[in-house]
Amino acid sequence: MAAVFEQLFGLQRTAICDRKAMELEAAREILAEVFGVRLSEVDEMIRSRFQAGENDKLCHEGDGQWPQELWVQG
Repeated sequence: MAAVFEQLFGLQRTAICDRKAMELEAAREILAEVFGVRLSEVDEMIRSRFQAGENDKLCHEGDGQWPQELWVQG
């Protein structure tokens, strides 16, 4: 019986992960369309944002605010 539950919950977790992956891919494609850039540039924007967020966290400890501007370095 435990194996059946484990199998069911494992499938549910996989479905959730697949759905999240599809949502993230759709978001990347939307950003690429909006900014008129390639997906690799979107990935770089996201990476830069996370790095900036780490630096902002040190300065603004937990205010949760995003910057007013977002730019692509070329």
